[in-house]
Amino acid sequence: MPLQTVEPQRLYRQIAEQLRSLIGKGEFGPGTRLPAERDLAKQLGVSRPSVREALIAMEVEGWVEVRTGSGVYVLDRSKRTLRSNGPQLTPAEWGPLELIRARRVVEGEIASMAADQARRKDTDTMRAAIDAMISDANRGVLPLEGDRAFHTAIVGSCGNVVLIETVQTFWDSRRGPLFTRLGGYFETMKSWQSAISEHEAILAAICAHDSAAARTAMHAHMDKSHARFSASWRRAKTMS
Repeated sequence: MPLQTVEPQRLYRQIAEQLRSLIGKGEFGPGTRLPAERDLAKQLGVSRPSVREALIAMEVEGWVEVRTGSGVYVLDRSKRTLRSNGPQLTPAEWGPLELIRARRVVEGEIASMAADQARRKDTDTMRAAIDAMISDANRGVLPLEGDRAFHTAIVGSCGNVVLIETVQTFWDSRRGPLFTRLGGYFETMKSWQSAISEHEAILAAICAHDSAAARTAMHAHMDKSHARFSASWRRAKTMS
């Protein structure tokens, strides 16, 4: 397959461009199943998460269709409907799995700082955010607002405007079409129950003023989030 290795700069877009080029040249015709993620990653010299981000971007843009349990198939572009009212990707949009890795680095240290600096009113706000997550999950609603409120409360307790705006930027990206589409495949009530338990561990460490444990708990949360979004397509939506 005439694929070229790519440099680690906005990888998912470079990967998507190569695949779009091959589709345009007829290497993969309409209805053709693309090679498996692991095979594409090996031939491109990149990670499987980067390939996954590229495939999700191509699905959002109408180039392919992801069929869970089967594979990724090329769509017939000649018959596609225009998506002028649908989600639009921007060249600067971050890949969701790279975003989680960045959050691990930054929010791990923020959690450590919060364990040293958070006051009772801050931890009460964190507790209320988790309670809101639990309430939404019990009603079958994805607890995104409570999730955002929890992480915002942690960074807010640090009193650093730059860090607050950084975390807010992370969350604005979390609402982008790539992350939204990926979440549509892998976010389930069972996965959110796991996430809520991970939030409880972070809060417990902050309340105990244990900065090392808070950092570790946040790292564990981000690692598990990354793993959930990196699971086999065959596992997507198998747990509801």
